Amino acid sequence: MTYRELGEAAWTWVRARVRDDDGPWLAEDGAAAPPADRDSLYAGLAGLAPLFAEIAAGRELTADERGLAGRVVERLAAQARTRGEASLYDGLAGDATALRLLAPGREAVAMRRIAELRTADGWDTTLDLEGYRGPFTDVVMGTAGIVLAAVWAGGPGAADIVDGGGTALLRQAEVTEGGLDWRMWPGYRSSTPNFSHGTAGVASALAVAGRVLGRADFVDAAVRGAEHLLSVGDLTGAGFVVPHTLPYSQRDVEPVTYTWCHGPAGTSQLFAALARAGVHTVGGHDVGELRRRCLRSVLASGVPARLRPGFWDNDGRCCGTAGVGDILLDAYQDTGEGWLLDGARRMGDALIERAVRDTGGARWRFVEHRQDPPLLPPGVSWMQGAAGIAAFLLRLARVVETGPEARVPDRPDQWWCVPDRLRTTRAAHAG
Repeated sequence: MTYRELGEAAWTWVRARVRDDDGPWLAEDGAAAPPADRDSLYAGLAGLAPLFAEIAAGRELTADERGLAGRVVERLAAQARTRGEASLYDGLAGDATALRLLAPGREAVAMRRIAELRTADGWDTTLDLEGYRGPFTDVVMGTAGIVLAAVWAGGPGAADIVDGGGTALLRQAEVTEGGLDWRMWPGYRSSTPNFSHGTAGVASALAVAGRVLGRADFVDAAVRGAEHLLSVGDLTGAGFVVPHTLPYSQRDVEPVTYTWCHGPAGTSQLFAALARAGVHTVGGHDVGELRRRCLRSVLASGVPARLRPGFWDNDGRCCGTAGVGDILLDAYQDTGEGWLLDGARRMGDALIERAVRDTGGARWRFVEHRQDPPLLPPGVSWMQGAAGIAAFLLRLARVVETGPEARVPDRPDQWWCVPDRLRTTRAAHAG
């Protein structure tokens, strides 16, 4: 089976799991009613938008697909008027992402609501995490992700969101011996320094925001964030890795992981962001070479083989194979270096091997080695399921077929990693 055929089969399986109850929603694992996060980019309805964008880059949408996309737009636009959660992967910034991808201009309702909810310290969370109710700093749940979405979406009021959010991040930085660090919130018990919940993601947001606004202080803070990562990371050989958690996690996780969220795959995006901001070196290292070091470490680690229990149990975007593959494609399309495409194809081949296929389509079962039986039910969503995997496979097919100049349906948390000429979604001030 080809990458394209498998991607389409995965979309067929996802489509069959769309239900309707006051608008569409994704039924995970046979759920009878919509979950609380039914609209989110991470696990819900908004996550269909980047998949639709990828499908449309390779073929015309069918009438059924256009109809579903329209219902997604109407549901998200209506909910955005009163939403209280502003974050990228659980809230309004995710709504803005989906709306701009599917119906450019309709994202304005979500952007206005984000502006209304902003405080001097960022955006207070409505999510339930250890009783905390203040602003998060990170890409997934906090200010960094909102800043990235505002830079990407543009439009009236976006610059104020970017400026206010970036200024809040400057105040929330923790000075370290090596530079600056950001925890998920100030005073949080540990640092998760890679892309999704820590310094690499926050520094990326500050770098691209500083470039757009001409704020040298934002860019300087991003550089100091990268310097901190160099001070706590490992530059052995030709690679670069930063631990999953500092101090080392008390949970049963590998000290170093290789994913979008907590590993060098995601952290590589910081060095692309610094290059966008006009930074050439950090700590005496060329930023382009630091990006390559991160990706060399990923490919040298053994990913995507499941070398031992707990090493590589996930094939999704957030924590697994598809997320790594997409980052490798970004770097390949940015640099033209063939080893990166070879790595992306390695990820795609693993997805072909691991797919569960039948007449209903294709899906993947991730592994939780600490439970018996270890196989998890197949997921539907963008970050943890077949929707996100399908988009990667369809993109990989286009790149293999047409080369590094294939168009890229870009998103708020990666647009700076590819050349502007390839982007399908561009805000006037974000390039």
